Amino acid sequence: MSVMRTTLDNGITVLSDPMPHLGTVSLGIWVGAGARDEQENEHGISHLLEHMAFKGTRRRSARRIAEEIEQVGGDINAATSVEHTSYNVRVLGEDLGLGLDILADILTDPAFAPDELVREQNVIVQEIGAVQDTPDDLVFDLFQERAFPDQAIGRSILGTPETVRGFNSAGLGAYLERSYRGPRMVVSASGAVDHEKLVREAADRLRPIGPGQKPATPLAAYGGGTVLTPRDLEQVHIVLGLAGRSYTDPGYHALQVLTNVLGGGMSSRLFQEVRETRGLCYSIYAFHWAYADTGLFGIYAGTDQGDVGELTDVVIDQLL
Repeated sequence: MSVMRTTLDNGITVLSDPMPHLGTVSLGIWVGAGARDEQENEHGISHLLEHMAFKGTRRRSARRIAEEIEQVGGDINAATSVEHTSYNVRVLGEDLGLGLDILADILTDPAFAPDELVREQNVIVQEIGAVQDTPDDLVFDLFQERAFPDQAIGRSILGTPETVRGFNSAGLGAYLERSYRGPRMVVSASGAVDHEKLVREAADRLRPIGPGQKPATPLAAYGGGTVLTPRDLEQVHIVLGLAGRSYTDPGYHALQVLTNVLGGGMSSRLFQEVRETRGLCYSIYAFHWAYADTGLFGIYAGTDQGDVGELTDVVIDQLL
């Protein structure tokens, strides 16, 4: 691997890993802003902004964005997490300029058309409803909320129907201006890419991005506790967890190893003891989510109501 790095005048970092034997390139723009950077009245705005990025700019309609990428055989996507938002394309190497132009266009000159905003708000409300109807998704939102009560890091990424429907174009623009700052952004590409050309084009197309820092993110405070949500279902979905480690903590890698030993696959201790030996569940695994200043370690299982007690005892025994 021969990663090349350049910092633009506005603070954006440009990384590339040229692979001359490849004909395609993966390109992404990563922003160090996510759900935990939202103010209390902005719950869900990071995710809505990511959705609205594909709904048109002053130069391109939503349909034109999709058609321009797909006409050259590429694809485009985006994702929002607790601490980051990413926008990415995959295209042939010769179309890297087009891919970068589209990503830069949606980040520097979004239209936020009111009719598109209303439609996308409705889409996200349906997404929220889907999570509420999917208990093995909902249980993780409840876990995160209990772990970090009354904090942005503990709130669901999607927001609520009320908060999502309450946003307007001006609010989206203000959040974009405040949070998408050069020093918190990375342009990365791997594959059929020429680093110097990528730097020139990124500097030109991303010039409107300001150089300042986004506001400081409040430190997380782990709370913990118990939350029970009765539902008329066939299974009980359980998450047992505790505070983990940040990805800068010296103990991060050791905890990652422990997570895999306990519940990282079919040979893990939990899978073998809880499922294979005792037959107490169909699905069980361990996970560790690392953030900038904290983390969450947990174990998930779905089981019959009558087996909850024994399953919990076995899990705790494995932890001890």
